[in-house]
Amino acid sequence: MSPPPTAMRSRYLSCLGRELHLTEWGDEAAPAVIAWHGLARTGRDFDDFAAALSPRWRVICPDTLGRGLSQWAVEPANEYCLSFYVEQAEALLDQLGLAKVHWVGTSMGGAIGTLGAATRLRGRIRRLVLNDNGPELAAPALARIKTYAANPPSFGTVSALETYFREIYASFGLLSDTQWRALTEASLRRLPDGRVTPHYDPAMAAQFDHHPDDYQLWAAWDSLDLPVLCLRGEQSTLLTPETAQAMRERGPRAAVATIAGCGHAPALNTAEQIALIERFLAADSPAPSRA
Repeated sequence: MSPPPTAMRSRYLSCLGRELHLTEWGDEAAPAVIAWHGLARTGRDFDDFAAALSPRWRVICPDTLGRGLSQWAVEPANEYCLSFYVEQAEALLDQLGLAKVHWVGTSMGGAIGTLGAATRLRGRIRRLVLNDNGPELAAPALARIKTYAANPPSFGTVSALETYFREIYASFGLLSDTQWRALTEASLRRLPDGRVTPHYDPAMAAQFDHHPDDYQLWAAWDSLDLPVLCLRGEQSTLLTPETAQAMRERGPRAAVATIAGCGHAPALNTAEQIALIERFLAADSPAPSRA
């Protein structure tokens, strides 16, 4: 019988002179899994996932610079980009004493993992899971993400912010009322006028202006030599079926699993999604490849 999940722990570390917040689950002696969130999200998106894995794994869920409880960038144009995030990830692993890790990345978190595995973290990432992310992303979907991320609205009540999150993140799939409330409470900050808004620095969206080629990662992809599992939301407009197929055929030749009932990006909050990833990380059986 598995032991009960270890309670979440909250930590702060200085990485390249900027304070990053992370939550951590599981025994510190257990094999480590880095779970890195998407563009405008926080590490708390992985609460259900991390709790489920914590009896067997040490799961570390950072807030990216400028998101959640992490410090905001001092030089936004230079720091809000994949290369700086990878450098901070390297510093994070070094401080935690982690020579080898598995990496589970949702959207932007997957891109950080891909670039990291091809560069500064080469040989340190054992297995890579990309949650609705690939080396090429659909331009119209990226433009929509940039538009809403760069102009976060504010609301007079937390309930109104939750309604907003339910609308823009409807493609995450099935979340219970309790999960929507938890997502909202972990994703807000209060402004000086008392209104509430998403918990990130709007300047982080300028990545698309200052680093327009950041998410064109085929060169990095083709250099990878580690096992990769890609989860693609069935209705995803960001990761196209054509790109997913190319990921099967090029570079590390990823296993691709299509996740029904969601788009960008699967919330990784169902038993089926979690079990799919855990089997891949444990290498208990080959990851499935589905149309």
